[in-house]
Amino acid sequence: MVKSQGFPKERSLEQRQEESKTILTKYPDRIPVIIERYSRTDLPDIDKNKFLVPQDMSVGQFIHILSSRLKLSPGRALFVFVNNTLPRTGKKTSALMDDSFLSVD
Repeated sequence: MVKSQGFPKERSLEQRQEESKTILTKYPDRIPVIIERYSRTDLPDIDKNKFLVPQDMSVGQFIHILSSRLKLSPGRALFVFVNNTLPRTGKKTSALMDDSFLSVD
C-alpha cells in the first residue's frame, strides 16, 4: 500500500481553497477537517481522513470522536496537533481553522 504524502502536499493551495469553498457553501455551519496520522506512531489506520465538524465543537469532543473511530483502549492517549501546536481541549474548532481546511496531525 502506498502511503499518502499528506493532503496539503497532494493538492495545491488553490485546489484546497476551491474544495473548501464548495464545502462551506453547502455546509456553512461546519468546518472541513483533514486528519493525518503521524508517520512514527503505532496507532491503527483510521477509516477516513476527512470530517465535517460543527463550528461549536470543542477540540476535546473531536478527540473523543477520533478515539472512538480508532477504537483506542481507555488507557491509551491520543494527542492532536494543529500547525505543530497542541491546542487546548476546550478551544472551539472554528478558532483553529487555517488554509481553508483544519489540518490535524
